[in-house]
Amino acid sequence: MQKIEGGVTAVEGFTASGMFGGIKKNGHPDMALIFSETPCTVAAVFTKNRFPAAPLLLDKRHLRKRQGQAVIANSGNANAFTGRRGLSDAEAMARTTAEALGIARHSVFVASTGVIGEFLPIEKVKASIPCLVSHLARDGGRTAAEAIMTTDTFPKEIGLIGKVGRSEIKIGGMAKGSGMIHPNMATMLAFLTTDVAIHPVLLQEGLRVVTEQTFNCITVDGETSTNDMVLCLANGSRGGMISEKGAAYHQFLSLLHTACLSLAKMIVQDGEGATKMITIQVTGAKDDHSAYRIAKMIACSNLVKTAFFGQDANWGRIVAAIGNAGAPVDPTKLDLSFVNPNEGADRHGRVILLRHGMHQGEKAETGVTALLKKREIGLMVHLCSGKGKATVWTSDLSLDYVKINAAYRT
Repeated sequence: MQKIEGGVTAVEGFTASGMFGGIKKNGHPDMALIFSETPCTVAAVFTKNRFPAAPLLLDKRHLRKRQGQAVIANSGNANAFTGRRGLSDAEAMARTTAEALGIARHSVFVASTGVIGEFLPIEKVKASIPCLVSHLARDGGRTAAEAIMTTDTFPKEIGLIGKVGRSEIKIGGMAKGSGMIHPNMATMLAFLTTDVAIHPVLLQEGLRVVTEQTFNCITVDGETSTNDMVLCLANGSRGGMISEKGAAYHQFLSLLHTACLSLAKMIVQDGEGATKMITIQVTGAKDDHSAYRIAKMIACSNLVKTAFFGQDANWGRIVAAIGNAGAPVDPTKLDLSFVNPNEGADRHGRVILLRHGMHQGEKAETGVTALLKKREIGLMVHLCSGKGKATVWTSDLSLDYVKINAAYRT
């Protein structure tokens, strides 16, 4: 497996484009299009928010056919909580895109991100679509990735090539997300392209499994949005058909997992106002579910996150979060360590702060404080109660996060 350039257009048969369509007040690119030359097998997962945005309602209908050929996306306006007009506008985006490309309407998927509760300037959006089509290019992945950004500070792309069965398979991807990021997805969009040939049921199940292990294991601020989606288009141009859960299926899943995890980590790294990238690893739990609940509780604690921002080794906040997770924990067996995640747990630099529930003294606390000054921090929690494990990625909570969101609509 190795990285390649190109994002969603790293895969042959896919083109993309991006441009300013008149939605954002600052004039930055706000319309993106991804197109496959041939019909694709499609899989998607969506937000669990009870108020899904209009594009998601439409996409769920289109997903029933398990086929697609294009994604039309806008930023700067979420088209969420916009009632019948919002659904009509999403349908208009799909219809106009289908007509411009000469493909079936149900093969177009729609995505929006931005401010909730405002109507799209749909005439401007529709007028932009023919221009997007005319600018489709094999190297258009970067412009498309830039066009879906909101408070993001950099475009998020990935390209991979790896062995699946006897063939070399490619996966390309792009994502956006910076705030409203929480397990069950968040204000994030992720689009993946691949040339693998795979049964639609297996692609859907594989994407669901990988999303649970990647995008649903990140959090920036504990907020789950109305517009989140992860969508994968597979044009089937490489290799034999994957129709069962054999070796080729698991090789593809490994490639897909790497792509999604790379994008997910980029989202955390770009968390609104973030100064730290924090990996929380829980081991020795009763089961994986308990480990995940504990890791997520630590990652979502505002007190823990502000302590990381302040470079304060306030382990009491971490312990309190563990106790609030509702999972079985014996405090006399609790180990708490800090590491440099780039060096690994067994390398020099690991600092044990609690062993069997006992604080290890001022020297240990001083060592942790030094680690907290780094951009990337690893927190390891070992419960000595079973084989359950989980890893969650989060960011700190800074003053800039408040400033960004206090002025979001202005």
